[in-house]
Amino acid sequence: MNRSPLLTEQRGPVRWVRLNRPQQRNALDDTLIEALDRALTEAEADPDTTVLVVAGEGRSFCAGADLGHLVGLAEQGHKPVEFLSRVSELFTRIENSSLPVVAAVHGHAVAGGMELALACDVVIAAEDALLGDGHVRNQLLPAGGASVRLPQRVGVNLARYLMLTGKLVPAQELYGACAWLHSTVPAAHLERAVQEVADELAAVAGPAQGRVKQLLATTLSLPPQQGLDAELATFAAHWDTAPVADALRTFLNRRPEVSRT
Repeated sequence: MNRSPLLTEQRGPVRWVRLNRPQQRNALDDTLIEALDRALTEAEADPDTTVLVVAGEGRSFCAGADLGHLVGLAEQGHKPVEFLSRVSELFTRIENSSLPVVAAVHGHAVAGGMELALACDVVIAAEDALLGDGHVRNQLLPAGGASVRLPQRVGVNLARYLMLTGKLVPAQELYGACAWLHSTVPAAHLERAVQEVADELAAVAGPAQGRVKQLLATTLSLPPQQGLDAELATFAAHWDTAPVADALRTFLNRRPEVSRT
């Protein structure tokens, strides 16, 4: 039976996409990466979609790259760098997308699965989910962004520990150790909690959100003064291309008048 590698559900302005290789714990292979890449393109092109949620079908969010796929490439005399470059490019697309992207993590988010979550804007996890880099346990190195994003998200010292040990950490423990996870909730409440945050993001959808993501992608890698200059330049471009003044007038017109005595 041919199974679609990705399931899509539209909930108002929020589009849910679910990795759908449950027997492989949603491990990443070419078909899944291609499907997720297409889904991102379609969501960005749909004016009625303002938030994207990435979740996993079955027991886990994502267990990383499909190790069988990597071994198969090796047996055919191929190196996996070409495949992993597509993974890295997709995760960078997610990080830089104009849409806010929310990760709904349950079960496991390991190695490439954690790297997928790291590329998302907001991560909400089931309390008993296990997250970790995990690469060194199989004599692998990260290739989907962990060496760059993990120190940014959790701090250098914790990132070093996670990457050098490959340890998997319960989400609730990781939530207490750093500010990367937005929240942890009982597994039974994960979907509802994710939907509530996605609805919050959708409620303020507009050009400014996309510009904020663009700004963060630019300024986080710059020295402070260059970042401040980029911030002003982005503001100027946004003012010139978006109906900002109209939005401000609308806000001012609906404020209750303040009585003056």
